[in-house]
Amino acid sequence: MWVARRFLSSVSQRSQSGLFCHPKHGSLPELELRYLQCTCCWRSQVPIAGFETLNTTLSTASEPCKEDINGPLDACYTSEQRDTILQRLNNDSMSDLASVKLLRGRKSLNIVEYRTKNGPFKTLESVVNVPLLKHKSAVIVFNAILNPVKKERKVKIQLAKFIRPEVDRSWLEETNSIVSLVCGTNKIAWAHVDRGMTTLDWRQQECPNFLNGTYMASAYLNDVSAVVSLLPSADFYIIEKSAISVQNTSLFPIMAHMRAVEAMLFALLEPKYSAPESNIPPRVLNMMRTAVGRHFGLMVGESRTSGAQTVRLLMTESVTQKLPRINFPEELLVKYRNYFQMGSRRGGEELCDALLQAVAFYELLSESSS
Repeated sequence: MWVARRFLSSVSQRSQSGLFCHPKHGSLPELELRYLQCTCCWRSQVPIAGFETLNTTLSTASEPCKEDINGPLDACYTSEQRDTILQRLNNDSMSDLASVKLLRGRKSLNIVEYRTKNGPFKTLESVVNVPLLKHKSAVIVFNAILNPVKKERKVKIQLAKFIRPEVDRSWLEETNSIVSLVCGTNKIAWAHVDRGMTTLDWRQQECPNFLNGTYMASAYLNDVSAVVSLLPSADFYIIEKSAISVQNTSLFPIMAHMRAVEAMLFALLEPKYSAPESNIPPRVLNMMRTAVGRHFGLMVGESRTSGAQTVRLLMTESVTQKLPRINFPEELLVKYRNYFQMGSRRGGEELCDALLQAVAFYELLSESSS
């Protein structure tokens, strides 16, 4: 037994060769020495290499860059990872970039504008020159590109659940064009869109008698009739159905206003027949406001946020992409290009809602048919 002890001790003391020599430059990291008790004599200890250190070093090398790192960004990633990140940042469209964490909204637009002006990104460090993209947020974006989060499959919304009254699907599928109408507190906006997803008309009309004075029915009728006289001909007129609760007493005047305008639009737009005919569909339909909000991801709880940013994105895609979600004629792009900017006081919410309702109608109809 003493021979075995002496042999193991002599091996541990050798520094010229063997498992316990110091690594050369460029090799694996130096391993710390641990001690192994001899099974025959518990007083004797034999030093061994700490392989836990090696495992820890190798496992941490593949982890994503930490957000609080202060060193150069390029040194934090491998060459393959850098190529993957730069390829997406240099080639993705604005809508594709918006799917990456932290790049939804203005940041994706800033990236496209920066690379258009200065050329493609050559290093990760150059990305921090993009407005609103600083060191920490850039690291989060890079890690999100390398480790994308799998999104859950979107549940399809059945068209019949938010279109009232119920209409046979075949009539909706044969639609050539619709006019989407949204009523506000002092105006009515509409968007005329055909089945080819081209915007034919898009505007709004001021209604000075809305919520003014004693809510005179004749004054309301004059304003609504003036709007109806300007509406283009279409197969269906889709009127937004607001989601104001009857139990919310503070908003009761607004709800009464919306219902009055909605009833007048139904009465003025629905054709009059001497006898009801079952083979003729209703011309005027309601579409739930909350359903449109969920389709575009604008809902926060039970409340719907502004759709101005979504409309700006749709307008940009109509120019930059070959197959945009909706097409705009040049005169409408010129007219409304600065209309939906942040902080604008032009009151374009009704215009946004009318357009989004038309897009949601066609897209949900297509999804429910597939």
